[in-house]
Amino acid sequence: MTATNAGEPVAARADEVWKVYGSGEARVVALRGVSAEFRRGRFTAIMGPSGSGKSTLMHCLAGLDTVDRGTVHVGDTELSKLGDKALTRLRRNRVGFIFQQFNLLPTLSAQENIRLPLDIAGRKPDPQWWDIVIDTVGLRDRLSHRPSQLSGGQQQRVACARALVGRPDVIFADEPTGNLDSRSGAEVLSFLRASVREHHQTIIMVTHDPVAASYADRVIFLADGQIVHELAAPTAETVLDTMKRLDTHAEPVML
Repeated sequence: MTATNAGEPVAARADEVWKVYGSGEARVVALRGVSAEFRRGRFTAIMGPSGSGKSTLMHCLAGLDTVDRGTVHVGDTELSKLGDKALTRLRRNRVGFIFQQFNLLPTLSAQENIRLPLDIAGRKPDPQWWDIVIDTVGLRDRLSHRPSQLSGGQQQRVACARALVGRPDVIFADEPTGNLDSRSGAEVLSFLRASVREHHQTIIMVTHDPVAASYADRVIFLADGQIVHELAAPTAETVLDTMKRLDTHAEPVML
């Protein structure tokens, strides 16, 4: 099992997780007995070639997909034991999401988009935490603007603030810079890095970009539905070198 910062509580974990899609000749084994721990206050990137299972692992960890074997926990809560309503509450109250598509409602202002998950849950934002999040994303002078009045980078920062404002146990980010230019992407990644370093947030990010992965504390690499390597304190160069080895089917360093 992969792990880091053994003294920190576990924000999310997978234990011997298998995920299979289809049957017969169409059967695809997306995850093959994957085990991994994600400690609180850490930024983890998940990488791998196309079809390696990285997005499937994130979706299972976030309760967006079910597992066929094994277990997934968010904190001490085993997701497979939750009914639909309880799982919906967990995703709403304890998990944050950032996607490649910003998923902002065009008729709402930035402030209204940020508050939307709390409004749906019938919760009010903590005023002090609200100010911290808004200042961290640097959008205080844009709160009244609608998405069409914001740049792509600003829209993604709104999406980041929306994920953070409820103080979730863990944030899942799926290619969060995939639709951004390099400058806007760097702004978003710097914000995510700061939210981990300064505010002890937990982030699990799927990415194909070695530069994006270099903002993380560690990188987990998947190939053929299995974790095959891990890097601590990654750089863009070490990530790229590892990806090249996986893409050329070089023998990976097994954990």
